[in-house]
Amino acid sequence: MTVERSVMPGPGPAPNEQPASRRQERQARRRLDREREARRARLGRLARRAGLLLVLGGLVAAVGVWWVARPRPGTYIPNQGNAHLATLGESHQPYNSDPPTSGPHLGGGMGPWGISSQPIPKELLVHNLEDGGVVIHYGCTDCPDLVERLEAIARRYGRHLVMAPYPGLKTRIALTAWTRIDVFDEFDEGRIVRFIEAYRGIDRHARTAFGGTN
Repeated sequence: MTVERSVMPGPGPAPNEQPASRRQERQARRRLDREREARRARLGRLARRAGLLLVLGGLVAAVGVWWVARPRPGTYIPNQGNAHLATLGESHQPYNSDPPTSGPHLGGGMGPWGISSQPIPKELLVHNLEDGGVVIHYGCTDCPDLVERLEAIARRYGRHLVMAPYPGLKTRIALTAWTRIDVFDEFDEGRIVRFIEAYRGIDRHARTAFGGTN
């Protein structure tokens, strides 16, 4: 007689248990999600930085355009060069403005910086302009109030500014710098200061092929 044996199935996995492979898959998916989120965050930061750089670049370009095109004090006079004279009496081409703003000048001397009560030869003053000077000229002979007010401005500056009378000047006041001139009759402190601040201290020597100056 054959005896049949029944085989009881073993217990299955607990409901909250998962095979190791499924846990690994979920962990891998979460890791990929985190990496994608980190990439998106990095791209967002880069985009914001790029936008900021574009804005800053636009501002810099706008400022540069304004700086080049901005109105400059006075009137431009064509450059007559930096030729040197050996003596004050040496003949030279006529200046293209009065007072002059460039051109032949005494190579071995210039006018004294500061306030002068006496006229200074043009050929000396042009050398002052080449060295970055600004000159305040006045043409009146009986105007102590005007002279006093001009002197008050001139005293604010040391080197690179000259103030002197200019016989024959067609206006009461003239301001000169290298290739720039401004002429007017009525005292205008702001106009004078703007001219001085725009051009004072800018060296105007011609550069040679070897990097030196004339």
